[in-house]
Amino acid sequence: MPRNFNKYQYETSPRKLEPEYTPIKTPYKTKKSTARKLNTQPKKKYSKEAQLRKQKRRAIKYLAIGFLILFGISYRNSQIDENFAKVQNLKEELAAVEKENAQLEISIENGLNLNNLEQEAKEKLGMQKLNSKQITYITLPKTDYIEPATEEVVIEEKETGIKGIINAISNIFK
Repeated sequence: MPRNFNKYQYETSPRKLEPEYTPIKTPYKTKKSTARKLNTQPKKKYSKEAQLRKQKRRAIKYLAIGFLILFGISYRNSQIDENFAKVQNLKEELAAVEKENAQLEISIENGLNLNNLEQEAKEKLGMQKLNSKQITYITLPKTDYIEPATEEVVIEEKETGIKGIINAISNIFK
């Protein structure tokens, strides 16, 4: 069969190559199979009563599995509801404590005025206001009591490397 390689192909798929030889199949050879040989014995036939019992067992098993799944789901939902209720109770307690804190802050601020402090000092501590006999006036001279520093403060910068070592040695011998 002659091949025409120079002709243009209008298809999008490439040309299929033909094999250079065709294998010869001999009808006389048998293939060896690696598959298991099937049991050629006929299957046991169950009586209709045994088949009905088997179907009933299967139905009961599926019902039990379904019941267990539904029980697990309902148990989990009850756990979620309990935890949600706990969270709500804790939020309510938090709101009550925050409200109490705000009220205490207001009462502390109200109690810090000068009149309340004076009243508590008189009642609890037994304090009194000063009399004119208890007041002593002192006259101070108008001279300056601040003395200038007699020592000079020298701030040294840290030196690193060889200069720092040389300065340390020279300070020792001074």
